[in-house]
Amino acid sequence: MKGMDLARDYYMQYGRPMLEEHFGDDAPHITVGLCGEGSECFGFDDEISRDHDFGPAFCLWLDQELMGKIGERLIAEYEALPALFYGMPVRRDSRMSGHRIGVWESGKFYRHFLGNAKGPQSQMEWLNLPDSYLAVAVNGCIFKEGSGSFLEVRSRLKAGHPEDVRIKKMVARAANMSQSGQYNLPRSVRRGEYVAAGLALAEFVRHGMALIYLLNHRYAPFYKWAHRGLGELPVLGNTQALFAQLMDPSVADWEQKQELIETICSLISAEWQRQGLITKTDLFLQNSLDELIKQIQDPQIASLPWLYG
Repeated sequence: MKGMDLARDYYMQYGRPMLEEHFGDDAPHITVGLCGEGSECFGFDDEISRDHDFGPAFCLWLDQELMGKIGERLIAEYEALPALFYGMPVRRDSRMSGHRIGVWESGKFYRHFLGNAKGPQSQMEWLNLPDSYLAVAVNGCIFKEGSGSFLEVRSRLKAGHPEDVRIKKMVARAANMSQSGQYNLPRSVRRGEYVAAGLALAEFVRHGMALIYLLNHRYAPFYKWAHRGLGELPVLGNTQALFAQLMDPSVADWEQKQELIETICSLISAEWQRQGLITKTDLFLQNSLDELIKQIQDPQIASLPWLYG
């Protein structure tokens, strides 16, 4: 059973009755669900995931004023819920995992991941935030909507980066892809520097997958889940198979890898054109960066170095 299903069932059988019985007047202001750190929050958990931080649990988010009113009592009631569910121990916070489940003050939740109780407020704040931090702030599922600020911030974040920031981050990713996969990788292979070639390939894959998320107005998750999530994306989700071939140890031919790299770059260039960001496709991604930058309205963002973002 997936961790998200466990969390939802545990809430429905024990959490919801607890809120209705003990917090009737305040329950409508509390949002309940599961999101944040952990593979189950992305829906990526499997048998291997169960070796740590796994088990029935959920989160409750409430605003600061309500936290001051009922917070301690709510924490006590949550921790008093049954410790076994479907024969499994209920997950608790630990020193190693930190605070991942249970009662959260809404602003503290967002400060924990994004440094601000309301999320990024300026384009520079958006630009400086790693996308993996944004991904954990908006993943998961909501089981019960409350009237507090948690869902207001979540809705704004789920809309994606401001367009200037999205373009700037794509420029940075594309510059790295072009420099590593299209330029340095073939040169390293010709020199017989296969460690350098392997590092260049890894850089291309890392930046390439992140760029695909940006094309989808999504945030790329932590590196170990980035490839897993590609297949769920509506735009160029088919590149998941291409990136898998690039990293497949049985594909040892460097010329074949280079062909895969050029295929990925051509798909990205075509998508930029489809989104109205460039007028003409170009297989060498770096050749399109100046035209992409011209789409940025904020001169401060536009003037930053290519690799910024």
